Amino acid sequence: MAIQIGDSAPDFTLSTKTADGPKLVSLSEFKGSKNVVLLFFPMAYTGTCTTEMCDVTQSLSSYASLDAEVLGISGDNPFAQEAWAEKEGIKVPLLSDYEHAVAKAYGVAYESFLPAINLPMGGVAKRSAFVIDKTGVVKHVEVLEDAREVPDFNKIQEALSSLS
Repeated sequence: MAIQIGDSAPDFTLSTKTADGPKLVSLSEFKGSKNVVLLFFPMAYTGTCTTEMCDVTQSLSSYASLDAEVLGISGDNPFAQEAWAEKEGIKVPLLSDYEHAVAKAYGVAYESFLPAINLPMGGVAKRSAFVIDKTGVVKHVEVLEDAREVPDFNKIQEALSSLS
């Protein structure tokens, strides 16, 4: 079942690859200090995902001014995410949900991604956005069935503004 507004956000710990090496990031480390925007995306190196993460990178200062940390989550391994981020200039921290456990916990995993071309790939994250306040409560949810669409970033920023 998908996470709804008012639910407690499920905690997780995922890996990321930084210039200093692999690092674990937990949602709970932001509790009490920052609002969090979770952006699930299907796959690195794809057109819409690249556009989304590059656009968000250009807006990171506006998220920071709203006291928010933006985290991108996909099932790609952290080394592929790092290479993609370097190639495209993506500055959003990218977290690897390699086992798709977090996408499933948030209710945003496709049962079968790209079934039309017989590529079942279950567990791939639907493009989605969650705004989580400093207490760990979900304040905004947007789950897109069409992977070619991007979340409404104006609504995300409005949700964050209402938390200030």
